[in-house]
Amino acid sequence: MRKIGTILVAFLIASISWGQDLDRVEFISPFHDDLAAVKKGDSWGFIDKSGTLVVDFRTDLVIAKRDKTGYPVFNSGRCLIKTLKKGITYFGYIDRTGATVIEPRFLNATDFNDGWAVALELVKQNVGTNELLEKPLVSYDYFEAMIDPKGKVVHYLVEEPVHITLDREYLRRPPKITCKVLSDKLIARYNSDKTWTIRIIE
Repeated sequence: MRKIGTILVAFLIASISWGQDLDRVEFISPFHDDLAAVKKGDSWGFIDKSGTLVVDFRTDLVIAKRDKTGYPVFNSGRCLIKTLKKGITYFGYIDRTGATVIEPRFLNATDFNDGWAVALELVKQNVGTNELLEKPLVSYDYFEAMIDPKGKVVHYLVEEPVHITLDREYLRRPPKITCKVLSDKLIARYNSDKTWTIRIIE
């Protein structure tokens, strides 16, 4: 009888140690930055290495192709998100708790890599006034820029801005990013002839 009781106690302890399961997960990514992306339907979340869901399922995470499939990732404590404003997509970042730490304001952006990311920084300029409508006339450009995990622009990667019409009919897709960060002192820019130019950041 004592032996049966011992077995029962051991069984109960083993059962309790399983904790809470995460059911009906359709995809699990490799770990990046100690977090793995998990998918349910059209939503993605993140688990840590203990299996705890640390970022709840949501639909605004940016999916990038990697390893012949696609999933969101964390790097440098940041994950890329997107939101739609007046038909135009803007990009920002969340931290490892799911809190938005860089508000979506970029016209396009990359995942962070070793503390740096490339983003298209939108610049608004007042160029005059429509006297008939009594409204300011504005012009929009964007710069390709290197940003840190706080969203601060640390380097502009192009000499001249690109002019755009900030309208959903003209921006049905995000503008393309042509630069990538190789290190904190090196970038590469993709040219129209399908070659790369490596540039030293001073």
